[in-house]
Amino acid sequence: MSVPSDSTAALPASDLPTLERELAALFVEALNLETAAADIDPEASLFGDGLGLDSIDILEVALEVSQRYGFQLRSDDENNQKIFQNLRSLAAHVAQHRTK
Repeated sequence: MSVPSDSTAALPASDLPTLERELAALFVEALNLETAAADIDPEASLFGDGLGLDSIDILEVALEVSQRYGFQLRSDDENNQKIFQNLRSLAAHVAQHRTK
């Protein structure tokens, strides 16, 4: 299953910010972050100088997303680097694939 290069194009403009806020709260809750969900920049990198997550953090987030939104994020997906680039790219992917 591939993700279009501009995966936000298929979303109604009003849905993406809501989903970004939901996912930011999921990150804070699942990873016990000391950052407030509202302070997470949707375009900041999830890794390194951005949110500073590592692969274990992403696995935890993927499990939470799978349970909450009803679809599987696979560790062997060739698009994971794009999907987990930032909160906005993850929200776009979730919006396209969610079943609940």
